[in-house]
Amino acid sequence: MAGGVHDALWGPLRRAALVVALLNLGYFGVEFAVALAIGSVSLFADSVDFLEDTAINLLIVLALGWSAPARARVGMALAAIILVPGLATLWTAWQKVMAPVAPEPLALSLTGLGALAVNLACALLLARVRHHGGSLGKAAFLSARNDALANVAIVAAGLVTAFLWQTAWPDLIVGLAIAAINADAAHEVWEAAREERRAG
Repeated sequence: MAGGVHDALWGPLRRAALVVALLNLGYFGVEFAVALAIGSVSLFADSVDFLEDTAINLLIVLALGWSAPARARVGMALAAIILVPGLATLWTAWQKVMAPVAPEPLALSLTGLGALAVNLACALLLARVRHHGGSLGKAAFLSARNDALANVAIVAAGLVTAFLWQTAWPDLIVGLAIAAINADAAHEVWEAAREERRAG
């Protein structure tokens, strides 16, 4: 009986998280390759974020059904994982400041549009199940939502670079903004996990 209850509560989140993990892993390869080819900080930050989202959603698939304290510990670990892309972005941004060459704007915008489509699909999948699984469901949804917002900014950076300001700065600014969004998401997930741990 308990297994049936668990499946009813967490089955939808588990299935959604698995699909989201596969989508993120697939687009990581695309975006990372383009980022290296055109020297884009924002695409690099976002590609690492796709890899982070793959890890988050695979952890969710594994951790659902565990006890509340165990899920809370995983939620705290996920908060730390969410910060990793921000640290990688800061390093990449520093290197870009040393050699401020603007990335190719058309490739930047088109790749950002592709990422936006993937992340909107993931956010819609996870929106329906974001209240399942406590901090784990919240982590998955917040990550997908923030990524979609970041992708809009990446597309805008490509357009600004193409038509208004042909420097590396729009790409750099967006890359640093993605790092800030990730830091805020990490804080929200950490707080949700702490509440879950106290309740458990």
